[in-house]
Amino acid sequence: MSNDTLWYIARSSGLIAWALMTASVVLGIVLSARLVKTPSKAWQTDLHRFLGGLSVVFVVVHVVGIVLDTQSHFGWLSGLVPFVASWRPWATVAGVVALYLLVAVEATSLLKKHMPLSVWKGVHYTSYPLFAFTTLHSVASGTDTRTTLMALGVVVTVIVIGVLTVARLYAADAQLDAREARKERLAALAGRR
Repeated sequence: MSNDTLWYIARSSGLIAWALMTASVVLGIVLSARLVKTPSKAWQTDLHRFLGGLSVVFVVVHVVGIVLDTQSHFGWLSGLVPFVASWRPWATVAGVVALYLLVAVEATSLLKKHMPLSVWKGVHYTSYPLFAFTTLHSVASGTDTRTTLMALGVVVTVIVIGVLTVARLYAADAQLDAREARKERLAALAGRR
């Protein structure tokens, strides 16, 4: 396989991984905030998991493509250990950190039934910095992010995730208020008896 082919594979798989991970984050926020009312959200949850798992596959292809491409001068250590790469070190660190966050989120999702819900949630909340590090890596190191279409896509995606995050926080606050009101009603009913 030629170096040009490996370079195109590395670039395209990185962009696809970012898009899949972003779609998974968007769907995860929508599901957790209950922003869409549907009779059954099982298929949406399955889609969310599928997108997350598929993003892992494309990240692996991205890293392998970069390492095998002899023009990029990346070795396995550069692709897997922070601060080893000399080329755009901060952009590479962001990518390596994102890789490990993605692995942690996916691993705990696969093991969700075997761990406390609080642990799973705590790790799953790292999807926000995962999105931030992945986007930073893409913008700072990706050659394709300098195109108008990709730059517009990044800006729109950041805005969408920002708005959905605010909606998620608002929904969580409303859910907490509803729980408190329910407890007060139950306490009042118990006091009447």
